[in-house]
Amino acid sequence: MHLLAFGINHHTAPVDIREKAAFATDKLVNALHEVTGSGGVSEATIVSTCNRTELYCGLEPAHDEQVIEWFCHYHRLNRGDIHPYLYRHPDQEAVKHVFRVAAGLDSMILGEPQILGQMKEAFATAHKAGVTGKILNRLFQQTFTVAKQVRTDTAIGASAVSVASAAVRLAEQIFNKLSEQTVLMIGAGDMIELCARHLRDHDAGHMIFANRTVERAQLLAGQFNAEGISLAEMPTRLADADIVIASTASQLPILGKGTVERALKARKHRPMFMLDIAVPRDIEAEVGELNDVYLYTIDDLKEVVQENMESRQEAARDAEKIIDTQVVDFMHWVKSLDAVPTIRALRESADALREAEVERARRRLAHGEDPAKVIEQLARALTNKFTHAPTDVLRKADHDGNGALLEAARRLFGLHEE
Repeated sequence: MHLLAFGINHHTAPVDIREKAAFATDKLVNALHEVTGSGGVSEATIVSTCNRTELYCGLEPAHDEQVIEWFCHYHRLNRGDIHPYLYRHPDQEAVKHVFRVAAGLDSMILGEPQILGQMKEAFATAHKAGVTGKILNRLFQQTFTVAKQVRTDTAIGASAVSVASAAVRLAEQIFNKLSEQTVLMIGAGDMIELCARHLRDHDAGHMIFANRTVERAQLLAGQFNAEGISLAEMPTRLADADIVIASTASQLPILGKGTVERALKARKHRPMFMLDIAVPRDIEAEVGELNDVYLYTIDDLKEVVQENMESRQEAARDAEKIIDTQVVDFMHWVKSLDAVPTIRALRESADALREAEVERARRRLAHGEDPAKVIEQLARALTNKFTHAPTDVLRKADHDGNGALLEAARRLFGLHEE
């Protein structure tokens, strides 16, 4: 049996291809049983996310093409159409690939942690379905250990590398506890929603969404147990906000210096963190001149993101070294499996010889023979039986000048030349 990892991801295939190759969650167990029942595949795990669809298989080497054909047939994909986007990694390459994926080194955002949880869920599904075995069980357990080591021993996830995550990190530097702060989100687009999700994940306090269309603001607010208001109401609620994040499609600023000054007066000059990620800007640049206001623009965040990305890339190089070492360790274990049948056969042969000689000794004792002589004969017989075959082979090796076999025997039995 050998390992094979194959599939497509965001590096190799556009979203319309990835959509066609995705496995539905409610059909995943059936797919796992189907692929392991198709012949040649003994073990399987399927990882299917918005960015990748990958199969990890333990199978006979001659069945690589067969399992890829199954994959194409399952999704009703023409082999020629999917071939340009498909990658395959055998054995050691498969081990390195799964370690890199789990550590976030193959992700769209370098070092992102979500993929590790998705892989744990994928393996748990396959394990529960009974389609994993010795190879994949060991592979995924070591994969999760490697991912944890990378997180612990490198700074791969220490810095924010998206505008939304960088915004939250900046807010955390200004306010000790986000849970005690009120956040005003101006706009209702994708960036506002992403920032809101990051803030919620960091236990931000009450959120207010302000939008030109109040229905849209209320719809988005419903996802976060928040308030939805119109832009017309926004100036009167500004004083409530400790954090303001603005991202609209307005061609003119919607927050001026005067409005913010009035809000600061009502707040008794408690500080406000304001983030303008709109282009053109939503907040007048002069607002940044006010005391007690920390105003950042999209360009400020891009600088932070770029610096942090460089930091993650340096950490990624350290992670690659960890992974290379762990790949060697796993492959040593895989190679040790080759010796298992020989070891088992040796033990079975020794057990059979022992049972035969013990039974012979029991019969002699039953006939009243001297126990001391019976034990001595038992020991001599076992020694002769255990050494007979190796002795014959070593005599022949000596006769044939096979020094390598003689040296191997010395190492095998722990013998030292006088």
